[in-house]
Formats: sequence, structure tokens, C-alpha cells
Amino acid sequence: MKFLILNGPNLNLLGRREPGIYGQNSYEALCARLRDFAAAHASTADCVQSNHEGVLIDAIHAADGVYDAIVMNPGAYTHYSYAILDALKAVNVPCMEVHISNVHQREAFRHTSVTAPACVGQICGLGLFGYECAMSYFLSRETPDSGPAL
Repeated sequence: MKFLILNGPNLNLLGRREPGIYGQNSYEALCARLRDFAAAHASTADCVQSNHEGVLIDAIHAADGVYDAIVMNPGAYTHYSYAILDALKAVNVPCMEVHISNVHQREAFRHTSVTAPACVGQICGLGLFGYECAMSYFLSRETPDSGPAL
């Protein structure tokens, strides 16, 4: 399985940005961890991070026909990027939304995701492990768009 791991604004600062919330591991360590996890499951993972919405949208568009699944932490774009929502709806690649922190225990504006309706699910509050949970979900399915394994 081929995974596209998308990370939005400020996630390049993992390990330095609010480590009490986001942990001590760097963005580079996250990507290495996810590539290793994918390889252990006969899969690949390509990581893309950008602080620019258009770059993320372009990556989503380019994923169609190339990747089997997207694991995306849209960062702050979660709460207001209808453009990312529309991009996810425009491609035939299932996406799981991931958040490192439990957004429901934080500020009220973080409780609403405008991008989640285009995703098969949302994982939050599990730290970096949430990315692996998302990948495991897709790996456990018969085909990427067949729904949950029964």
C-alpha cells in the first residue's frame, strides 16, 4: 500500500512547538517512524508538510491514481479550509484525519473540523501513534475504498 502523509502548518516545528502538547519528537523523526512502519507492512509512506494551503491541495490532487490512502493532519486548516475539503472530495483516495492532541480538550474553535466530512474517520489525542493507527486502519481493509473490515 502506498501512503501519502500530509501535514499542515507548524507541524514542521514538532519537538520545538509546545512540546507539552505535541511531544518531544521532531517532524523528521515522525516521518522516519512512519516510513519504517510502512516498510514493516510491505508498504511505503511519503511525507509532505507545508505551511501553505495550495501546496497541500496540489499534493492531494496529485495523489489520485498514485496513492492508496492519505493520512492527513491539516493543522489549523482543519477549522477553516473548505479548499482542502473540496480537494479531498475531488479525488478517489480515501483520507483519515489525524490530530496529535485531543482537540476536544482544547480551545472551542478546535472542536470543529471542516475537513473531516471528506475523510473516512478522525483520530485525535493519541500523539504520533495516531498516524500509525490511521495507517493500520487502511492496511486492515480488503481494499482502500471497501469500508471497515468486518
